[in-house]
Amino acid sequence: MSCHSLREAAPLPTSTAALDEFHQGIQFAHGELTCASCHLAGPTPSLRRADGERIDLRDAMVLCRQCHGPQARDYDHGAHGGMTGSWDLSTGGRTRNHCVDCHDPHAPRFQPSWPVLPPRDRGLTAAAPRRN
Repeated sequence: MSCHSLREAAPLPTSTAALDEFHQGIQFAHGELTCASCHLAGPTPSLRRADGERIDLRDAMVLCRQCHGPQARDYDHGAHGGMTGSWDLSTGGRTRNHCVDCHDPHAPRFQPSWPVLPPRDRGLTAAAPRRN
């Protein structure tokens, strides 16, 4: 916010190759979208819905939900996105992750991986030599 509030708004680029001063190094792989598909130019950084409505950056999940309906449904039912706290809200509060806590919005696809580390079989690991 401090950077954008000190500069005059420039037109949004159509590709990352046009980023010659700021935001260099952004990797962009998000379908056929361009910067202007999600961002609005102006003195206050903000996002735009498909219908053109301005969205505050803090409400980016509204933007994500437009195209990622199955993930939003799974998130709403607790199957996508992590959380800390309690499932049973009568026993305590909880904090849920936001899409951008785990996904880079410019290149959101995760590299293929296993969801958890495999179990470690202690019987197969070499024992450290004993010192007398």
